[in-house]
Amino acid sequence: MAASVYGAETSAATAADLERTAFRRAEKKYKLYKAPLPKSRKKITVTKPTLDLAEVIDFRTEIYETLHHQIGVIKVDCPDFDRPVFGLSDHPGFYFIPSALSIEEQCHWIRESLQSFPQPPNRTNLTPFYGPIYDLFDAAKRQEVFSNLENPGNYQGDSQKETMDSCKHPPIPATKLLRKLRWSTLGLQFDWSMRNYNVSLPHNKIPEGLCKLAKKMASPAMSKGEEFCPEAAIVNYYGPSDMLGGHVDDMEADWSRPIVSISLGCKAIFLLGGKTREDAPIAMYVRSGDIVLMAGEARECFHGVPRIFTNEESAEIDSLITQFTSKDEKLILDYIRNSRININIRQVN
Repeated sequence: MAASVYGAETSAATAADLERTAFRRAEKKYKLYKAPLPKSRKKITVTKPTLDLAEVIDFRTEIYETLHHQIGVIKVDCPDFDRPVFGLSDHPGFYFIPSALSIEEQCHWIRESLQSFPQPPNRTNLTPFYGPIYDLFDAAKRQEVFSNLENPGNYQGDSQKETMDSCKHPPIPATKLLRKLRWSTLGLQFDWSMRNYNVSLPHNKIPEGLCKLAKKMASPAMSKGEEFCPEAAIVNYYGPSDMLGGHVDDMEADWSRPIVSISLGCKAIFLLGGKTREDAPIAMYVRSGDIVLMAGEARECFHGVPRIFTNEESAEIDSLITQFTSKDEKLILDYIRNSRININIRQVN
Protein backbone atom coordinates (compact mmCIF):
# COMPACT_ATOMS: atom_id res chain seq x y z
CA MET A 1 0.00 0.00 0.00
CA ALA A 2 1.17 3.54 -0.71
CA ALA A 3 0.82 6.47 1.69
CA SER A 4 -1.20 9.46 0.53
CA VAL A 5 -2.48 12.69 2.07
CA TYR A 6 -2.51 12.57 5.89
CA GLY A 7 -1.68 8.88 5.90
CA ALA A 8 -4.64 7.68 3.81
CA GLU A 9 -3.88 4.52 1.88
CA THR A 10 -4.19 3.87 -1.81
CA SER A 11 -3.68 0.67 -3.75
CA ALA A 12 -0.49 0.07 -5.70
CA ALA A 13 -2.46 0.26 -8.95
CA THR A 14 -4.01 3.58 -7.98
CA ALA A 15 -0.63 4.94 -6.94
CA ALA A 16 0.79 3.95 -10.34
CA ASP A 17 -2.06 5.78 -12.09
CA LEU A 18 -1.42 8.91 -10.02
CA GLU A 19 2.23 8.90 -11.08
CA ARG A 20 1.12 9.52 -14.66
CA THR A 21 -1.13 12.53 -14.04
CA ALA A 22 -0.28 16.15 -14.80
CA PHE A 23 -0.60 17.05 -11.13
CA ARG A 24 1.84 14.35 -10.08
CA ARG A 25 4.32 15.43 -12.73
CA ALA A 26 4.23 18.95 -11.29
CA GLU A 27 4.75 17.60 -7.78
CA LYS A 28 7.81 15.69 -8.93
CA LYS A 29 9.10 18.77 -10.76
CA TYR A 30 9.15 20.89 -7.60
CA LYS A 31 9.71 18.35 -4.82
CA LEU A 32 12.89 18.21 -2.75
CA TYR A 33 15.17 15.38 -3.81
CA LYS A 34 17.51 14.07 -1.14
CA ALA A 35 20.71 12.25 -2.04
CA PRO A 36 20.57 8.58 -0.98
CA LEU A 37 22.96 7.44 1.70
CA PRO A 38 25.83 5.42 0.22
CA LYS A 39 25.78 1.73 1.11
CA SER A 40 29.52 1.41 0.73
CA ARG A 41 32.64 3.54 0.95
CA LYS A 42 32.86 3.77 -2.80
CA LYS A 43 32.26 7.23 -4.20
CA ILE A 44 28.94 7.59 -5.96
CA THR A 45 27.64 10.32 -8.22
CA VAL A 46 24.08 11.47 -7.59
CA THR A 47 22.38 13.65 -10.18
CA LYS A 48 19.52 15.73 -8.79
CA PRO A 49 16.90 17.15 -11.15
CA THR A 50 17.48 20.84 -11.83
CA LEU A 51 14.89 22.96 -10.03
CA ASP A 52 13.19 25.15 -12.63
CA LEU A 53 11.25 27.97 -10.97
CA ALA A 54 10.64 30.02 -14.11
CA GLU A 55 6.89 29.28 -14.16
CA VAL A 56 6.23 29.90 -10.47
CA ILE A 57 3.94 32.90 -9.90
CA ASP A 58 5.14 35.45 -7.34
CA PHE A 59 2.16 37.43 -6.10
CA ARG A 60 4.27 39.77 -4.00
CA THR A 61 5.75 41.29 -7.15
CA GLU A 62 2.19 42.16 -8.19
CA ILE A 63 1.93 44.64 -5.32
CA TYR A 64 4.55 46.84 -6.98
CA GLU A 65 3.68 46.09 -10.61
CA THR A 66 0.98 48.41 -11.92
CA LEU A 67 1.26 47.93 -15.68
CA HIS A 68 2.17 44.33 -16.48
CA HIS A 69 0.79 41.44 -14.52
CA GLN A 70 2.11 37.90 -14.72
CA ILE A 71 0.20 35.70 -17.16
CA GLY A 72 -3.18 34.71 -15.75
CA VAL A 73 -2.95 36.99 -12.71
CA ILE A 74 -5.75 39.51 -12.17
CA LYS A 75 -6.23 42.28 -9.63
CA VAL A 76 -9.44 41.81 -7.64
CA ASP A 77 -11.36 44.96 -6.76
CA CYS A 78 -12.32 44.87 -3.07
CA PRO A 79 -13.44 48.41 -2.12
CA ASP A 80 -13.93 47.70 1.60
CA PHE A 81 -10.74 45.67 2.03
CA ASP A 82 -7.50 47.36 3.09
CA ARG A 83 -5.03 45.03 1.36
CA PRO A 84 -4.32 44.20 -2.30
CA VAL A 85 -6.07 41.04 -3.49
CA PHE A 86 -5.24 39.00 -6.59
CA GLY A 87 -6.81 36.08 -8.41
CA LEU A 88 -6.29 33.79 -11.38
CA SER A 89 -8.35 34.27 -14.52
CA ASP A 90 -8.94 30.53 -14.98
CA HIS A 91 -9.72 29.81 -11.33
CA PRO A 92 -12.80 31.72 -10.13
CA GLY A 93 -13.13 31.62 -6.36
CA PHE A 94 -9.37 31.68 -5.75
CA TYR A 95 -7.97 34.75 -3.98
CA PHE A 96 -4.40 35.53 -2.92
CA ILE A 97 -3.64 38.19 -0.31
CA PRO A 98 0.14 38.75 -0.20
CA SER A 99 1.68 40.07 3.04
CA ALA A 100 -1.73 39.97 4.70
CA LEU A 101 -0.29 39.68 8.21
CA SER A 102 2.14 42.02 9.92
CA ILE A 103 5.34 40.55 11.33
CA GLU A 104 3.87 40.86 14.83
CA GLU A 105 0.76 38.92 13.80
CA GLN A 106 2.88 36.22 12.21
CA CYS A 107 4.91 35.78 15.39
CA HIS A 108 1.74 35.62 17.48
CA TRP A 109 0.20 32.83 15.42
CA ILE A 110 3.46 30.90 15.27
CA ARG A 111 3.55 30.94 19.07
CA GLU A 112 -0.09 29.89 19.28
CA SER A 113 0.42 27.09 16.75
CA LEU A 114 3.23 25.58 18.79
CA GLN A 115 2.11 26.32 22.34
CA SER A 116 -1.71 26.38 22.37
CA PHE A 117 -3.17 24.67 19.32
CA PRO A 118 -1.84 21.14 20.08
CA GLN A 119 -3.38 21.27 23.58
CA PRO A 120 -6.21 18.76 24.33
CA PRO A 121 -9.08 18.50 23.68
CA ASN A 122 -7.66 19.46 20.28
CA ARG A 123 -6.49 16.32 18.55
CA THR A 124 -3.20 15.87 16.71
CA ASN A 125 -1.59 13.17 14.62
CA LEU A 126 0.07 12.01 17.86
CA THR A 127 -3.23 11.43 19.72
CA PRO A 128 -4.07 7.94 18.33
CA PHE A 129 -0.61 6.69 19.32
CA TYR A 130 0.13 8.49 22.60
CA GLY A 131 -3.24 9.70 23.81
CA PRO A 132 -3.76 13.37 24.77
CA ILE A 133 -0.45 15.12 25.49
CA TYR A 134 -0.61 18.26 27.60
CA ASP A 135 1.94 21.09 27.43
CA LEU A 136 4.10 19.42 24.77
CA PHE A 137 5.87 22.64 23.82
CA ASP A 138 6.68 23.57 27.42
CA ALA A 139 8.03 20.06 28.02
CA ALA A 140 10.20 20.36 24.92
CA LYS A 141 11.50 23.74 26.08
CA ARG A 142 12.52 22.14 29.37
CA GLN A 143 14.06 19.23 27.43
CA GLU A 144 11.91 16.75 29.32
CA VAL A 145 11.62 13.08 28.45
CA PHE A 146 8.18 11.48 28.50
CA SER A 147 8.45 8.12 30.23
CA ASN A 148 4.81 7.34 30.98
CA LEU A 149 3.00 7.81 27.67
CA GLU A 150 0.67 4.94 26.86
CA ASN A 151 -0.68 3.67 23.59
CA PRO A 152 -4.36 4.51 24.07
CA GLY A 153 -5.57 1.26 22.47
CA ASN A 154 -9.23 1.75 21.51
CA TYR A 155 -9.03 5.48 22.02
CA GLN A 156 -12.58 6.70 22.51
CA GLY A 157 -13.71 9.26 20.01
CA ASP A 158 -11.50 8.03 17.18
CA SER A 159 -13.38 5.82 14.73
CA GLN A 160 -10.10 4.30 13.58
CA LYS A 161 -9.74 1.82 16.45
CA GLU A 162 -6.34 0.58 17.47
CA THR A 163 -6.11 -3.20 17.36
CA MET A 164 -3.48 -3.47 20.10
CA ASP A 165 -4.14 -3.26 23.82
CA SER A 166 -3.04 -0.21 25.73
CA CYS A 167 0.68 -0.39 26.38
CA LYS A 168 3.45 1.95 27.48
CA HIS A 169 5.85 3.52 25.01
CA PRO A 170 9.57 3.59 25.68
CA PRO A 171 10.84 6.95 26.98
CA ILE A 172 10.82 9.63 24.28
CA PRO A 173 12.14 13.22 24.38
CA ALA A 174 9.48 15.92 24.14
CA THR A 175 11.58 17.65 21.47
CA LYS A 176 11.28 14.55 19.30
CA LEU A 177 7.51 14.45 19.68
CA LEU A 178 7.31 18.15 18.81
CA ARG A 179 9.15 17.39 15.58
CA LYS A 180 6.74 14.53 14.89
CA LEU A 181 3.79 16.93 15.08
CA ARG A 182 2.13 17.13 11.65
CA TRP A 183 -1.37 18.44 12.33
CA SER A 184 -3.73 19.63 15.02
CA THR A 185 -7.45 20.34 14.79
CA LEU A 186 -9.29 23.28 16.34
CA GLY A 187 -13.00 23.73 16.89
CA LEU A 188 -15.11 20.90 15.49
CA GLN A 189 -12.81 17.89 15.28
CA PHE A 190 -12.15 16.21 11.94
CA ASP A 191 -12.02 12.40 11.83
CA TRP A 192 -9.37 11.49 9.26
CA SER A 193 -10.37 7.82 9.00
CA MET A 194 -14.05 8.60 8.30
CA ARG A 195 -13.31 11.84 6.42
CA ASN A 196 -15.96 13.84 8.22
CA TYR A 197 -16.45 16.06 11.24
CA ASN A 198 -17.25 14.15 14.44
CA VAL A 199 -19.43 16.48 16.48
CA SER A 200 -19.44 14.01 19.39
CA LEU A 201 -15.75 14.57 20.11
CA PRO A 202 -14.90 17.01 22.91
CA HIS A 203 -13.76 20.34 21.51
CA ASN A 204 -13.33 24.00 22.28
CA LYS A 205 -14.49 26.83 20.07
CA ILE A 206 -11.91 28.34 17.75
CA PRO A 207 -9.99 31.08 19.63
CA GLU A 208 -11.72 34.44 19.36
CA GLY A 209 -8.67 36.16 17.88
CA LEU A 210 -8.39 33.58 15.09
CA CYS A 211 -12.13 33.87 14.39
CA LYS A 212 -11.87 37.64 14.11
CA LEU A 213 -8.90 37.38 11.76
CA ALA A 214 -10.57 34.74 9.57
CA LYS A 215 -13.78 36.75 9.26
CA LYS A 216 -11.86 39.84 8.18
CA MET A 217 -9.65 38.04 5.68
CA ALA A 218 -12.52 36.01 4.20
CA SER A 219 -14.43 39.11 3.10
CA PRO A 220 -13.06 39.25 -0.50
CA ALA A 221 -14.65 35.84 -1.12
CA MET A 222 -17.98 36.60 0.58
CA SER A 223 -21.12 38.06 -0.94
CA LYS A 224 -22.07 41.52 0.25
CA GLY A 225 -23.86 41.41 3.58
CA GLU A 226 -22.72 37.87 4.42
CA GLU A 227 -20.21 36.95 7.11
CA PHE A 228 -17.86 33.98 7.33
CA CYS A 229 -18.51 31.76 10.37
CA PRO A 230 -15.35 29.91 11.47
CA GLU A 231 -16.21 26.54 13.03
CA ALA A 232 -13.13 24.37 12.49
CA ALA A 233 -9.47 24.72 11.64
CA ILE A 234 -6.66 22.37 10.71
CA VAL A 235 -3.09 23.39 11.50
CA ASN A 236 -0.46 21.69 9.34
CA TYR A 237 3.17 21.50 10.45
CA TYR A 238 5.79 20.95 7.73
CA GLY A 239 9.34 19.79 8.38
CA PRO A 240 12.23 20.28 5.92
CA SER A 241 11.33 17.41 3.58
CA ASP A 242 7.55 17.30 4.10
CA MET A 243 4.98 17.82 1.39
CA LEU A 244 1.20 17.79 1.10
CA GLY A 245 -0.02 15.69 -1.80
CA GLY A 246 -2.71 16.84 -4.20
CA HIS A 247 -6.22 16.68 -2.75
CA VAL A 248 -9.61 18.40 -2.68
CA ASP A 249 -11.14 19.87 0.51
CA ASP A 250 -14.74 18.77 0.09
CA MET A 251 -15.98 17.85 3.57
CA GLU A 252 -17.80 21.09 4.36
CA ALA A 253 -21.49 21.52 3.54
CA ASP A 254 -21.40 24.84 1.68
CA TRP A 255 -18.54 25.21 -0.81
CA SER A 256 -19.46 28.82 -1.48
CA ARG A 257 -17.86 29.58 1.88
CA PRO A 258 -14.10 29.99 1.61
CA ILE A 259 -11.29 28.12 3.24
CA VAL A 260 -9.03 30.75 4.81
CA SER A 261 -5.44 29.51 4.60
CA ILE A 262 -2.68 31.31 6.53
CA SER A 263 1.00 30.67 5.76
CA LEU A 264 3.67 31.03 8.46
CA GLY A 265 7.39 30.30 8.47
CA CYS A 266 9.47 29.14 5.53
CA LYS A 267 8.48 29.92 1.95
CA ALA A 268 6.79 27.12 -0.01
CA ILE A 269 5.43 26.27 -3.44
CA PHE A 270 1.66 25.86 -3.66
CA LEU A 271 0.08 24.02 -6.60
CA LEU A 272 -3.46 24.83 -7.74
CA GLY A 273 -4.85 22.47 -10.34
CA GLY A 274 -8.25 21.79 -11.84
CA LYS A 275 -11.14 19.47 -11.09
CA THR A 276 -9.14 16.39 -12.08
CA ARG A 277 -5.53 15.39 -11.55
CA GLU A 278 -5.12 15.48 -15.32
CA ASP A 279 -5.38 19.27 -15.30
CA ALA A 280 -1.93 20.85 -15.19
CA PRO A 281 -1.61 22.91 -11.98
CA ILE A 282 -0.34 26.45 -11.57
CA ALA A 283 2.61 26.88 -9.21
CA MET A 284 2.96 29.88 -6.92
CA TYR A 285 5.05 30.96 -3.94
CA VAL A 286 3.42 31.23 -0.51
CA ARG A 287 5.42 33.13 2.11
CA SER A 288 4.98 33.83 5.78
CA GLY A 289 2.08 36.23 6.21
CA ASP A 290 0.37 35.38 2.91
CA ILE A 291 -3.28 34.28 2.93
CA VAL A 292 -5.08 32.17 0.32
CA LEU A 293 -8.87 31.96 -0.02
CA MET A 294 -10.59 29.14 -1.90
CA ALA A 295 -14.35 29.37 -2.42
CA GLY A 296 -16.96 28.24 -4.95
CA GLU A 297 -15.42 26.58 -8.00
CA ALA A 298 -11.95 26.79 -6.49
CA ARG A 299 -13.09 24.41 -3.74
CA GLU A 300 -13.36 21.70 -6.40
CA CYS A 301 -9.75 22.09 -7.52
CA PHE A 302 -6.90 19.78 -6.58
CA HIS A 303 -4.16 21.54 -4.66
CA GLY A 304 -1.07 20.69 -2.65
CA VAL A 305 2.34 21.75 -1.37
CA PRO A 306 5.21 19.84 -3.01
CA ARG A 307 8.06 21.77 -1.40
CA ILE A 308 9.13 24.13 1.35
CA PHE A 309 12.39 26.07 1.21
CA THR A 310 14.48 25.73 4.36
CA ASN A 311 17.88 26.91 3.13
CA GLU A 312 18.72 30.33 4.51
CA GLU A 313 18.78 32.20 1.19
CA SER A 314 15.42 30.84 -0.03
CA ALA A 315 13.30 30.52 3.13
CA GLU A 316 12.78 34.32 3.32
CA ILE A 317 12.24 34.43 7.08
CA ASP A 318 14.93 36.92 8.12
CA SER A 319 12.32 39.29 9.53
CA LEU A 320 10.86 36.47 11.63
CA ILE A 321 14.22 35.37 12.96
CA THR A 322 14.94 38.84 14.32
CA GLN A 323 11.74 38.67 16.41
CA PHE A 324 12.65 35.51 18.33
CA THR A 325 15.87 36.65 19.97
CA SER A 326 15.19 36.04 23.65
CA LYS A 327 16.56 32.97 25.37
CA ASP A 328 13.02 31.97 26.31
CA GLU A 329 12.05 31.69 22.64
CA LYS A 330 15.08 29.80 21.37
CA LEU A 331 12.98 26.68 20.75
CA ILE A 332 10.58 28.66 18.54
CA LEU A 333 13.51 30.14 16.65
CA ASP A 334 15.12 26.73 16.11
CA TYR A 335 11.78 25.33 14.96
CA ILE A 336 10.77 28.03 12.52
CA ARG A 337 14.20 28.21 10.84
CA ASN A 338 13.37 25.05 8.89
CA SER A 339 9.61 24.65 9.20
CA ARG A 340 6.34 25.91 7.78
CA ILE A 341 3.00 26.20 9.55
CA ASN A 342 -0.31 26.49 7.73
CA ILE A 343 -3.58 27.34 9.49
CA ASN A 344 -6.68 26.75 7.39
CA ILE A 345 -10.03 27.83 8.82
CA ARG A 346 -13.37 26.50 7.63
CA GLN A 347 -17.09 27.04 7.99
CA VAL A 348 -18.51 23.53 8.42
CA ASN A 349 -22.27 24.09 8.20
